[in-house]
Amino acid sequence: MKRILAAIIAGLITFAGVYGLAASLNLTSDSLGAGTATVAACQAGALNATYTSTYSAAAPGYTVGTVTVTGLAATCYSKPYKITLSGAGNASLGEATGTTPASGTSFAATFSPAVAAASVTGISVVISG
Repeated sequence: MKRILAAIIAGLITFAGVYGLAASLNLTSDSLGAGTATVAACQAGALNATYTSTYSAAAPGYTVGTVTVTGLAATCYSKPYKITLSGAGNASLGEATGTTPASGTSFAATFSPAVAAASVTGISVVISG
């Protein structure tokens, strides 16, 4: 019984200390904040992302150096993009960033350094702006 009572008292003291420290924080309009917002996509249709593997003696093995995205709508022209190649457990293997073209329905992104093709399990494309 004494152990349970001691644990409860220790918990209350810890809570009071943390609460007191949090209450002493001074927040101003320059403080960092967080929030969420729903945003509309720049296009309703799907984008298609593909890559072609190339043999590299330096790797050695096949690598992915370029991802081609097709199906781009005019409403997504000249917007920043990020393409991520992912592997096991959705771990990022490499990222390429840039701006979508001002015209056309496709664009290519280059990965430097190239990524081992055998490790790639997914491609994610984000167009923002």
